[in-house]
Amino acid sequence: MRIASYNIRKAVGLDWRRDPERIADVLAEIDADLVVLQECDKRVGTRAGVLDLDYLEKELGYELADVSIRPDSHGWHGNAILYREPSQFRRATRVVLPSLEPRGAVSLQLETPALEVVGVHLGLDPRTRRLQLEALGDYLQNLTHPVVVAGDFNMWRAKDAMQTALNTDCQIILPGKSYHSARPNAAFDRFILSNLPEPRRAYVHRSSLARRASDHLPIVVDLNLPEPAA
Repeated sequence: MRIASYNIRKAVGLDWRRDPERIADVLAEIDADLVVLQECDKRVGTRAGVLDLDYLEKELGYELADVSIRPDSHGWHGNAILYREPSQFRRATRVVLPSLEPRGAVSLQLETPALEVVGVHLGLDPRTRRLQLEALGDYLQNLTHPVVVAGDFNMWRAKDAMQTALNTDCQIILPGKSYHSARPNAAFDRFILSNLPEPRRAYVHRSSLARRASDHLPIVVDLNLPEPAA
């Protein structure tokens, strides 16, 4: 299974044009089974979503896991998950994280394979971010099925501080430097794997289109999922 994570900056590219189809074209290049997105809606007014959901469904086969509270939003606090196989869908929920800002996480659970994907966009304040990681660690400790946490963690430091705050047995995957897309110098975008084997591959998608479509580059992980129990 291929999972991608992408902070789309409200679909505004480096040319300052809002272009949802350009974001969709980047997703077409990646061709992931599941896509975790951040900054999918405008942060003022009705917080309207910026995705072209009809285009994503007709051209790429993606559906939105709807967890929105506001009728015009896509996802929750800008976090959204796209999936392709309706028969695998089990449920989608919101995961509350401590925050001074409108932040949170979204979760999608699949029936087959038995997998949960959590999309996050953590805060800018270091103390708040640590509390959010601790809350994610508590969430993961209670789960026995495979889980992938993906998103923009807004962390300059490498794995150690993140592992300490999570305080649970998991793999932290840094595919590479994904921010700023014009000249990447920070690995803000990451994966956390729980109850999963080592990934086959993890990388930053660095196409010429991706370098223009947002200030973040997408990250991708290819997974070998464990066989279901008899």
